[in-house]
Amino acid sequence: QVQLVESGGGLVQAGDSLTLSCTASGRSFSTYAMGWFRQAPGKEREFVASISWNGGRTDYADSVQGRFTISRDNAKNTLYLQMNSLKPEDTAVYYCAAKANILGTRTTRAHDYWGRGTQVTVSS
Repeated sequence: QVQLVESGGGLVQAGDSLTLSCTASGRSFSTYAMGWFRQAPGKEREFVASISWNGGRTDYADSVQGRFTISRDNAKNTLYLQMNSLKPEDTAVYYCAAKANILGTRTTRAHDYWGRGTQVTVSS
């Protein structure tokens, strides 16, 4: 069992930066690939970024490539999402997710554990 808690969301202006954190407790964090997903009102949950168990491999949605950076600190059981040059269309609830595999995936249903999410709102 893995418990995930996101933090760091908030209200920012377009062009600002924000860093999300996801703290894990329970079974060994380093054995899980991790991902960030987001869900805007009225839309399906969508993939944002993923990272392999040791941070050696990352993947990004086209919409955030070059603006967002996913990283992890296994010693601190923490996943991060650095978000730069934020746009109003980045407004959503952001979720972290854990997948019992060394490699990440874009597939929502492939993840075993989810946090409750943190709201990010970007004003124009």
